[in-house]
This record gives sequence, structure tokens and C-alpha cells, in this order.
Amino acid sequence: MNEPLILAGLTTSPLELISFLLAVTTVVLNIRQKHWAWLFSIASSATYAVVFYDARLYGDMGLQFVFIAASVWGWYQWLHGSGSAPLVPSFLKPNGRAWSLVAWLAGFVLLSTFLDNFTDTDVPHADGFLTAGSLVGQLLLAKKKVENWHVWIAVDILYVGLYLYKGLVLTAVLYGIFVLLAIAGLRTWQAAARKAA
Repeated sequence: MNEPLILAGLTTSPLELISFLLAVTTVVLNIRQKHWAWLFSIASSATYAVVFYDARLYGDMGLQFVFIAASVWGWYQWLHGSGSAPLVPSFLKPNGRAWSLVAWLAGFVLLSTFLDNFTDTDVPHADGFLTAGSLVGQLLLAKKKVENWHVWIAVDILYVGLYLYKGLVLTAVLYGIFVLLAIAGLRTWQAAARKAA
């Protein structure tokens, strides 16, 4: 599934193409707050784990397994809410924002140190930073916090550059699309959060 494939002038693989399509479907369904997004997230994460392993992006590969577990949890959260009320988009309180930034920084230090010392990756710091940010974004998404879209916008912009550097051109295009979808998601969820408040 990883033999080269030329698509619209881009070199990719069938597995990267499948992962691309599953990931776009996931984000579109997330914007619309459809719980089926989590099923597509699980499938996309499983296929991208193989793509990232082949590219020696081990932080991203490991992240896909965390995404699978977080997707199961997120699916449950979206179906059952917190207590008796369904989850609706809401804003983080200031201390929630601070904790999110601290978690991102701590994750970056731990992951980049691990990747630098125990793997053969050539991008331990970029991989660690973006993996940590993606974990924060995924947790905020599962709790339907509007700020998840801020995290994804920042992370996705930086991932475009990383994937171009690693020769994953179709995935770089995907993350460029993700930036646009995340902006749309931010606007949609901000309006829903204001309405709910």
C-alpha cells in the first residue's frame, strides 16, 4: 500500500491517499459536531500511523495511537456528555488556557527529549512540539472547547512545513486544508458557544 502513486502531479501512496480522505471527512464532521467523526478519526489515525512510521516521524506515529484512544473517549463524551447534559461548545476559562499552555510546553520537553535520545528521527524538536500540541488540541476537542480550533490552526500551519520537509506532499496539502477547515470550525463553534451561553 506504500508504492509510489502520482496524483495531480503529487507523489503519494495509496495508504497516504486513503488517510487523507478519512482525515478530511473527520474534520468536516467535527465542525458539524457529528459524533461519527470519531469513527473516521480512528480509521484515519490507524492508517496514518503506518504512513508516519515509514517517514520516521515517530512522534506523529505514536500520536496516532493516542488519537485512537482519545477518539474512543471523545466519542463517548459527545454521545453522553458530562452528567445529564449533552456537551455543547464552550470557552475555556483563563486557568484552563494556562493549563493547556503548560501541558503543551511540558509535553514538548518530554517528547522532544525522548525522540532526540531514543529514535533516529531527524526532527525531534519539531515532531515533539507538534505532537504535544496535537495532544492538547485533541483533548480540548473531546471536551468541545472552542480553543481546540486555535490549537489546530497553529499546529496545522507548522505541520505543512514539516511534511513538506519530509516529502509527504499530499499530507502537507491536507494540513493546508485543515488550516482552512479549522478557521471555519472556530467560527462555527464560537457562534454556537455564544448562543449556548
